[in-house]
Amino acid sequence: MAAMAAPEGSLRRRKAGGSGPGPGSPPASGRDDAGCPTRLRTGTFWLTRIVLLRALAFVYSVAFLVALQQNKQLIGDQGLLPCRAYLKSVQQYFRGQGAWDAWSYAPTIIWLLDWSNMDFNLDLLALLGMGISSFVLITGCANMILMAALWGLYLSLVNVGQVWYSFGWESQLLETGFLGIFLCPWWTLSRLPRHTPTPWTVLWAFRWLIFRIMLGAGLIKIRGDQCWRDLTCLDFHYETQPVPSPLAYFLHRTPWWVHRFEALSNHFLELLVPFFLFLGRRMCILHGVLQILFQVVLILSGNLSFLNWLTIVPSLSCFDDASLGFLFPSGPAGLKDRALKLQDEEAQGAQSRPRHVGCAVRRVVNLSLGILLAWLSVPVVLNLLSAKQVMNTTFGSLRIVNSYGAFGSITKERTEVILQGTTSPNASAPDAVWEDYEFKCKPGDPWRRPCLITPYHYRLDWLMWFAAFQVDPSRALAVQVQPSWGQARRRGQVVGAQEARPLLPRSPPRGPGGLLQGAGLTSLGKATIKAHRQALLCDSLVPIAPSQEGDPWSPTGQ
Repeated sequence: MAAMAAPEGSLRRRKAGGSGPGPGSPPASGRDDAGCPTRLRTGTFWLTRIVLLRALAFVYSVAFLVALQQNKQLIGDQGLLPCRAYLKSVQQYFRGQGAWDAWSYAPTIIWLLDWSNMDFNLDLLALLGMGISSFVLITGCANMILMAALWGLYLSLVNVGQVWYSFGWESQLLETGFLGIFLCPWWTLSRLPRHTPTPWTVLWAFRWLIFRIMLGAGLIKIRGDQCWRDLTCLDFHYETQPVPSPLAYFLHRTPWWVHRFEALSNHFLELLVPFFLFLGRRMCILHGVLQILFQVVLILSGNLSFLNWLTIVPSLSCFDDASLGFLFPSGPAGLKDRALKLQDEEAQGAQSRPRHVGCAVRRVVNLSLGILLAWLSVPVVLNLLSAKQVMNTTFGSLRIVNSYGAFGSITKERTEVILQGTTSPNASAPDAVWEDYEFKCKPGDPWRRPCLITPYHYRLDWLMWFAAFQVDPSRALAVQVQPSWGQARRRGQVVGAQEARPLLPRSPPRGPGGLLQGAGLTSLGKATIKAHRQALLCDSLVPIAPSQEGDPWSPTGQ
């Protein structure tokens, strides 16, 4: 019995000695006795920055890809709304007031470029953006120079994009991207920059952003459509949203009580959950989990461009290294192991950390950023508190702090604009055959399955949903267009594949000048799945886009 007692006492002493460091003992190293890494500590954000940067870079890469594939047709030299004409109109408006006024109204790098080939300029900006964002996405490292370049490039496109870039998520990407600049070191390209921990100012700026996004969306619903207050909006939303997804068809057919639960859950997630951010670490993490799951559901139920993917980005700031460690391998010299070493160094105290001018400058920059964001947030907060709240509003041409919101009102019936075309040399002939001009994703043929394209964005398809609101549903929209064969072919690239476009046959149609004739019709129907009949042509004219002088695409009435 005595022989058994000695080891037991030694075991007790070892347990007592290992229960915590003494007054003069070094801090725990984050490793066990065998030298294997243990769990990451809470309260640091080294790995969080990597996840944030990669998520932001992914959204940037999609946005620049959309720009590369569609800008020439939308705002290029032969686009529907050429940006050259827009910039000239800005110059004309500020004539005599100095070049700075035009710059401040529409800040864009394109002011410095040669306007003789605007297609090249637009492609150059998009390709540069794709290259930089792809680098950040793959490597997970960036510096302030690269992130500022991404922000400046996309700002340059948005400020000449006119109505094609008028969506709320454009400003949201610019605000998120602006904050991303200050996540990084000045010029070091390292995923774990030793002397540049993730600034708390920037983390809370991201949390402030997601707080405003969600609360703004919730308040605009409560203050807007009555159906949000009586929980009936989702009886209609899935079939009347801009570009329904395949899952939307089945969600629309769920029982009424499911729609009530969904609407109530929406209010909970947008009006109450945002306040979890201020209730400690665990509630902040719960906020991040709930918001990400909410955005995933929205991604599956509707093609809202990269909006929901982008909204996930600031939600990631709710997670620290301990909660995101499972995303990284645990091998030696891996990112998790290196983060543990950095945590050990932080635990030893700030005295051992080298001090130099760069650290002091960085603190000043972070403090200045906090003051700037607080100042710019004043009109945003006043807008949130106002009974006349407006959503998706910018308070400056740089779009650093903006107001957000979505679906403050819900349409109860779907009005679809259907474009038709004919290859007949005489479009007025009674035997002329008119065929639907199918878009890539916009609902048209009621028997075609809805598409799933998120996070990609067909800008023209989305704006056709808004165009339907500007048309009298009881009358048809008559628009006569006669673009040349080459121009129609280029512009058709943003609509659909050539094989699916009756407006663009495989060979130029016969007739004077090889012209194509097209007309627009409105079609009424309650859903993309339900059959609907076309309205008759009438002599009303509602141009979808402003006409440009001398532009053969300009609508002309009969």
